[in-house]
Amino acid sequence: MSDDDKEVGGGVRAPARGREAELALIEERLDALARREGGIVRVEGPAGSGKTMVLAEAAASAKRRGIRVFHGGADPDAPSVPLAPLLEGLLCGEEPLPDAARLRDLATVPGQRFWLLQELVDRLREAARGGPLLIVLDDLQWCDDLTLLAFHTVAARLAPHAILWLVAVRGGRVPPGVRTTLDRIRLAGAHEVVLGPLGDRAVARIAQDVLGAVPDPDVLRVARRADGVPHLVVELLGGLRDEGVVTVDDNGTARLPTDSFHDHPFPLHPFPVRPLPSVVRRLDLLSDAARELVETAAAVGRPVTMGFLAELLGRPSAALITAVREALDADLLRERGDHLEFRHEVIREAVEAGLPLPVRRTLRGQAEALLESAAPPDTTRTPPVGGAESGDRGAVDRLRTAAAELAPTAPGPAADLSVRALELIAADAPDRPTVIAETIPLLWRTGQTARARRLGASALSAGGLRPEDEGRIRLCLARLSSESDFAGAVRLARDGAALPGIPAALRAQLLALLCLNLSMAGDNEAAEQVVAEAEEAAEAAGDRAAGATLRVVDSIVSFHRMDWSEAFRQADRAGALAAELGIAPSAWVPEALWRGFLLNAAGRFEEALAVVDAALRDTRNLGHAAATRMWRMIRARILLDAGRLTDARAETEAASAMTEGTPGATAGEPGGRGNLADVTLSYARTRVALHTNDQEAARSCAVDARRMRGDSAPLVRNTGSWMLALLADSEGRPDSAMAALDDIVAALAEERPSLVGPVDPADAPALVRMALRAGAPERAALAAGAAERRAARNPAVPILAATAAHARGLLDNDLGRLLDAVRLYEECPRPIARASALEDAGRKLAATRISEAVPYLDRALTLYTRAGAERDVARVRRRLRAAGVRRRPASAGYVKEWPELTASELRVARLVAQGLTNLQVAERLSLSAHTVSSHLRRAFTKLDITSRTELARLVGARDSGE
Repeated sequence: MSDDDKEVGGGVRAPARGREAELALIEERLDALARREGGIVRVEGPAGSGKTMVLAEAAASAKRRGIRVFHGGADPDAPSVPLAPLLEGLLCGEEPLPDAARLRDLATVPGQRFWLLQELVDRLREAARGGPLLIVLDDLQWCDDLTLLAFHTVAARLAPHAILWLVAVRGGRVPPGVRTTLDRIRLAGAHEVVLGPLGDRAVARIAQDVLGAVPDPDVLRVARRADGVPHLVVELLGGLRDEGVVTVDDNGTARLPTDSFHDHPFPLHPFPVRPLPSVVRRLDLLSDAARELVETAAAVGRPVTMGFLAELLGRPSAALITAVREALDADLLRERGDHLEFRHEVIREAVEAGLPLPVRRTLRGQAEALLESAAPPDTTRTPPVGGAESGDRGAVDRLRTAAAELAPTAPGPAADLSVRALELIAADAPDRPTVIAETIPLLWRTGQTARARRLGASALSAGGLRPEDEGRIRLCLARLSSESDFAGAVRLARDGAALPGIPAALRAQLLALLCLNLSMAGDNEAAEQVVAEAEEAAEAAGDRAAGATLRVVDSIVSFHRMDWSEAFRQADRAGALAAELGIAPSAWVPEALWRGFLLNAAGRFEEALAVVDAALRDTRNLGHAAATRMWRMIRARILLDAGRLTDARAETEAASAMTEGTPGATAGEPGGRGNLADVTLSYARTRVALHTNDQEAARSCAVDARRMRGDSAPLVRNTGSWMLALLADSEGRPDSAMAALDDIVAALAEERPSLVGPVDPADAPALVRMALRAGAPERAALAAGAAERRAARNPAVPILAATAAHARGLLDNDLGRLLDAVRLYEECPRPIARASALEDAGRKLAATRISEAVPYLDRALTLYTRAGAERDVARVRRRLRAAGVRRRPASAGYVKEWPELTASELRVARLVAQGLTNLQVAERLSLSAHTVSSHLRRAFTKLDITSRTELARLVGARDSGE
């Protein structure tokens, strides 16, 4: 039970006295909620101030208005279960969200939090469509990290919906994660309700509630000793009532006996305080060391320093740090200068009253004797509570060492330690910039990209850095910007490499990262110009890690130069060198991502997916959020090219959920959307939307594409142009499509190193088809010529020969070349590209030999159907009808009992119906858990069901033929 719970005689809950103004503000927000305006209200106050009571009053008011209420909260007495405070409120109330077991399963598995958030968002969004929601979350200060993340992330993503979040948090000292969450919701516009001490009139009304009679002045004098804290008033007077100390006279007035003010063994106050239940409960939660410290401080009877307590307890001051922190977190003690004192005198007396009288007298005597003697050596200056004092070099060094040791396997705790070291180190310490450079990558690895960026930017803007320190910070910022801002990473690395007098190894690393980001940005000519200088610097410095990065650059440049054999050779060299240096491939990002992309581009789908899935297993186990996010982006691209459109869509949602939920991200900063996401996720979403005829998603992709066209990175800009061209062509506007591709076509004409499309070599036939529709055969010829040059230079890559034949067949309207393409695609696991060639061959045959065309169109229909490419399926069916053939509609699974579902959705549905959890299904099918969740959610929607029980019944009925 929260310390804010307040009951009076007979267990009847008293009204929230003295909180009329605060409740009025909440009522205003409930009025707005009824008008479908959501938001956040934060109720803050010290322990016992009535937060829980205010929440209960607000929930009751909401229910009277017909608003659906979810009420959860943390309990310090209960075992810590991730997300339990929020889930219990959402899944155990009068109208819980459906399928509670699934969400609970997800919450208990490390590494699955990002797609769990997506589940919560979807459930709450659907619930809000049926009417406004009030979500109450009590005692935020005791919530686990996952609950905090879910709260601020889900609230932000559902801000446009009719959902009001009402949260309560203890004022004063709270854990860092809670403070960060409070800062975020304040920036998001949360309304704040602060519960201060009650006035005398409200205290008198509470006294009357508790005692059932009007209190006389002596009773009120006792009540006022609670300093206006309502829960303390209730406990103080309730104890007197229960012991029969308070009597009610014939006039209905509550009175105290006249001799009650003279019984206290230490007559410092006019009336003794008994042990109070809330104080006893807080003491019981403390460790033995913290409880001993609090009880000793209570017996002393006055504010004390840590040095004084250490002397009294016979221990070093440093040994008390953890115990003091516990006492502060429990809201029993507070800091005042270099002294510790009780939050309220009543609390001190209640703690003291729980001690045996001989113990109290002995401790009091020892304290008085110590005060009369010389002050202990360390009473003049004591470390701040909760850790070493600012400027403590020993503590800083220990924290840095521990962070370095933890970083490879536990980046989260390592980041916390490094941040703590940064807090302790003096602002003018010579090695403070070094600690900043150590902290930035740890924050990035744990998903706190925006926080890492702000830390580095602040150090750079402050100025006064030595060139070496500035270079190291720029190196860190350039690497994390490699995900979100290619051009920004280029600037950071270039400026760092130009700094005078920096160490040779640092300059080599900066130049290597400069080359890498130039190549990732698509500026291959600039990358080639810098590579020689970078190679020389790496060799001179003997920096093999920089050399490994440069091998990746060589691979990317060779790929764009259409020399794929060399691209693979350099990629293999880079991987081998990194392995020799002990660099884990999963964490070597963005360099290691390139191999997965290269394998996929060459049509080696299974190898690419194996590389990516192995990396994802490692990054999830290690808690490397940034690398997990980036590998998921590559996985989405691979699934798209493999023709697994449903899985690709689910993977883009998973990766997007990770980026949108990144801790520390704020509006307007890269992170939620970035360059790597643009050229992977945005492209994949566009292709999936077009193949599945998802008009809403296509419109959203068009917005992304127009934004991307304004980016300074050529690859991002060209990818946006290609996306716009695809969208315009799908709408029957081939002229607009061609207009969007001017820069890409110019690169083809000049034979500059560039990706046709620009994202995928298999886009060449699409570009030819698009140009022919727009009446631009010369542009079609350029695209076909580029595809043929690439195929000729890489005869060992079947996908290139297939796309070249396909492009030439379209350009020349040559059935023979189209049939060659069909044959060549047989060797490539690119089902949609193969289906396109089959469709084009069938279309060509249908002009003169209808009977020969039908088998090609049928095979195209089969492949499109398996992929879930609904738009393409509809187009081929029209071609078949024109040939006089009608085919029955079929799902991707070819199961007539399940016409609604794709093959992937059906596989998942059947396993879930057998009783498997989402995670078990994911393991069985070698999918990510988020992909399973996405399939199941879509299956529920298509089948118009809401629970696993309904699904099990439906599967049993259909599969048994009933």
